Amino acid sequence: LAQDGYPNRTVRILVGANAGGGTDIIARMLGEKFADDFKQPFVVENRPGASNTIAADVTAKAPADGYTLLVATNTGQAIAPHMLKLAFDPLKDLAPVGLVVVVPNVLVVGDKVPVKDVKDLVALAKAKPGEIRYASSGVGSTQHIAGEAFDVAAGIKTVHVPYKGSSQAHVDILGGNVEMMFDTTSSAMSQIKAGKFRPLAVTSPQRSPELPNVPTIAEAGYPAAEMTTWYGLFVTGGTPKPVVDRLAAELKRVLALPDVQAKLKGMGGEPGAIGLAEFAEMNRAEYERFGKLIRTANIKAE
Repeated sequence: LAQDGYPNRTVRILVGANAGGGTDIIARMLGEKFADDFKQPFVVENRPGASNTIAADVTAKAPADGYTLLVATNTGQAIAPHMLKLAFDPLKDLAPVGLVVVVPNVLVVGDKVPVKDVKDLVALAKAKPGEIRYASSGVGSTQHIAGEAFDVAAGIKTVHVPYKGSSQAHVDILGGNVEMMFDTTSSAMSQIKAGKFRPLAVTSPQRSPELPNVPTIAEAGYPAAEMTTWYGLFVTGGTPKPVVDRLAAELKRVLALPDVQAKLKGMGGEPGAIGLAEFAEMNRAEYERFGKLIRTANIKAE
């Protein structure tokens, strides 16, 4: 009977990164739209750290009633589980609701770093082995994996500096404490547009419509460093199917709204356009793909 009136009280949306980053921006946008339609508050809670898995852990262990949602990325769902010891199973304890958006990562440097393109950056890193630092939103994040892949592809050695989220990393890049980052376009776009970050390459197979003059990492000569980040909505595993279906239908409605489409594309993203079953299969396939990559490349948590 309770399912028929869902939701009849406040719903929380967990985010595994700090306020101001891409995941947080997306969660707050969804929360606002869901609240308007469901006539109940949807409150975002930031639980940063451990490559987004703290928020995932809270969601996995919440009552299976649909009142705890998670905006997750492939960092927490598909990469970190192979590198960190977790107290939950991301495939069993979190139920997919739908794909929100897929965004490329973008290789950026601070505006004071003396490089104009990827070729310059590689030359600088070779001239200063072990001195160039790259930021990430945590061990096992897409930013971390892209950085490791770039080091191998370019034959360089940079230093990984993990943070609890992109917004914290931005502070150190702007301050000159860290030189570069393979950030998501959803996080980095505002700094790029403000002229504070210099984009050198997008790590998607195609150029981003929002950054048409920025080459792909493959065009720059390093296809092995390709990386995209997806954001998806999840709920606690075991949540009744009618509740999951209702959330999935609401997400589909919200993603079709013109203002939401414009906002996601403004972040350099491609709004999700697949159904719940397809997203569940994608989530599992990504888990297996990144597990193989991490084992093959022998990438370890520092």
